[in-house]
Amino acid sequence: MDMISEDKLERMTPMEKVRMILDGVKKGKILVLEKGLTPKEEAKLIEMTMTEITPDDFAGIEIESYPTKSNQKLLDKLFRKPVIRTRLTVIGPANQLKTLRKDKDFISAIVSSR
Repeated sequence: MDMISEDKLERMTPMEKVRMILDGVKKGKILVLEKGLTPKEEAKLIEMTMTEITPDDFAGIEIESYPTKSNQKLLDKLFRKPVIRTRLTVIGPANQLKTLRKDKDFISAIVSSR
């Protein structure tokens, strides 16, 4: 399992993040990102994952996140576009990581060996 700090993620471009995650998961690692991906980064990760799935080698990814806390005031919510970020993301091989339960501040998963 690799835990990746917010500082490291902020120094990377979106494509570097996606490539690092995909390469790690393909090696069988479970990744925990301290600061999650943006919706665009997550969409790109899913898109690239779909192109790299192979029946005998790579089954894809399982990804779960929980959203950031919102401290916006009412006026900010009404007049500004909301910024959607995630606080924590867990990513792993689809054949090894299964989400059992998820809510706004709790992720429960089971990890199995190949």
